[in-house]
Amino acid sequence: MQYVVIFKARIKELDQCYFETAQRMRERALSQFHCQYFEALTEGTQEIALSYWNSLHDTRAWHADAEHQAAQELGKNSWYTYFSVEVCEVLRRYDAHLN
Repeated sequence: MQYVVIFKARIKELDQCYFETAQRMRERALSQFHCQYFEALTEGTQEIALSYWNSLHDTRAWHADAEHQAAQELGKNSWYTYFSVEVCEVLRRYDAHLN
C-alpha cells in the first residue's frame, strides 16, 4: 500500500529561513522517516507539496516529529495565510518514460 500526503498552502511571505527549513525538512523526511519521494511546486502565491509513503505509521511519525512540528509553527506564524493537508491512499499508478 502506498500513501500520498498532499500539502496545499497560500503563501504570505517566504524568507531565507523558509528555504533552509524546507530543504532540511525534505532531507529529514527522506532519510529518517521513510518518505519515498517528495516534490513541491509553487505558482504565484500557491504552494503544493506531495510526499509519498509506504505506511500510515510513517506519516504519523513524521507529523509527530519535534523538528517538523517546529517548522509547522513557523509556517503558521510566518510563511502561510492558509494551509490544508490531505492523506490519500494510492490505488493505482501509471508511468510512461517517453522520448
